[in-house]
Amino acid sequence: MPPVPAARSNTIAPARRCAYTVLRRVFERGAYADEALQAEARELDARDRALAMRLAYGAVQRRGTLDHLIERLAERPPGRLDPPVLAALRLGLYELLYMGGSPDYAVVADAVELAKARGSSGHGLVNAVLRRATREGSALLGALDDDTPEHAAIKHSHPEWIARLWWQELGPEGARALMAYDNQPSEVAVRANTLVTDAETLAAGLLAGGPGAGADAPAAQSVASHRDPDIPEALVLDGPFDAHGSPLWQTGAFLPQSRAAMLVARALDPHPGERVLDLCAAPGGKSTHLAALMEGSGEVLAVERSRRRAGALTRTARRLRASNVRVEIADAARERPEGPVFDRVLVDPPCSGLGTLQARADLRWRVDAEAVEEMAGVQAAILSAGAGALRPGGVLVYSTCTISPTENERLIAAFLDSHPDFGLEDLAADWPALALESSAGSSGLLLTLPNRDHTAGFFIARLRRS
Repeated sequence: MPPVPAARSNTIAPARRCAYTVLRRVFERGAYADEALQAEARELDARDRALAMRLAYGAVQRRGTLDHLIERLAERPPGRLDPPVLAALRLGLYELLYMGGSPDYAVVADAVELAKARGSSGHGLVNAVLRRATREGSALLGALDDDTPEHAAIKHSHPEWIARLWWQELGPEGARALMAYDNQPSEVAVRANTLVTDAETLAAGLLAGGPGAGADAPAAQSVASHRDPDIPEALVLDGPFDAHGSPLWQTGAFLPQSRAAMLVARALDPHPGERVLDLCAAPGGKSTHLAALMEGSGEVLAVERSRRRAGALTRTARRLRASNVRVEIADAARERPEGPVFDRVLVDPPCSGLGTLQARADLRWRVDAEAVEEMAGVQAAILSAGAGALRPGGVLVYSTCTISPTENERLIAAFLDSHPDFGLEDLAADWPALALESSAGSSGLLLTLPNRDHTAGFFIARLRRS
């Protein structure tokens, strides 16, 4: 497949040129936004890289709203526009309406030049539409309402099916708040690897830029942080952070991980010396967290289907000095693990990821309602396999990073109906603020909500085998 042509003018701001190419790769080639940005931003300095990320991710997230406004301003459906023209319009309109800070004429001029990448005559349309947007765009944006799921989907740039799902499950107010929050920068959190250090020492190291910080350590960063009282190893950082650029990365002192993801291992509560099974384990954040909570003793069998991802998991465990993690390549939905011999089992299957839309800019445009139903079938199979590997009296935690009853509480209810030897434990007793409420009150299940809890959206259920 030929590469996306680069803009020819050297006068275009490097961050805009990069963001434009990322948009085209995402919407024309099906690339993942983070991977496209990583590939395109290699030659940018830190300032331009940060600006390119903000432009690209923001325009990808806001595609639904931007396309609605483009149709009004251009007086034609976005689908009828040439891809280079549409990408330039999305990028220019996003910067004009959502960012500010740059002169309007500079934004418009760069968008026009970007649209000329393939000699398209549509650059004249880009000029006309964006100039009109400087006069009318803010009023059009301000006139959008969210009084229905369909209107909320446009205003907050979500697919209609997600808006309707959350409208039904969370209520109109909750759905509006969650969709609005999804378009804000996500919280930046890291987990102190207690096999190497502790959160207090890590916080001091990050604030100082890490060991060796100073003139001879240009990659070092000074980062302020604060603690989470419910998760002792969690640090929430007060701004963007280049994890790989920190000297503490190579020492295995930390791993970027949302606080909600850290809560999963805490809910399983493994003890030193136990045998723990982690199904669908890559990229390894939870496996290595379990290993750390077990103080490096016992065994964590981390099962992953993809050979490539299993290799990355092995490298992560090695870097974090989690020597009690053993990686096995297998399909958790098809290959039953070795007998009912595990003290604890973590089932963290593939899911729709609707709790991570803040951090994954393009995900909302990739998943659909039909995929949710298909995933639920796979999730049920993996949960059954995990249950079969658990010893009597053992504990199983099922978790997803989505806000979807089909993949969460309904799946657990169906499992309990067909497995009378399993009972639900009350996680809400330990984390009452995160309890998933049902019509009868607390369900004993947990559901973190990004707009309420300022972390990723995770569902967690803990079961015990009688």
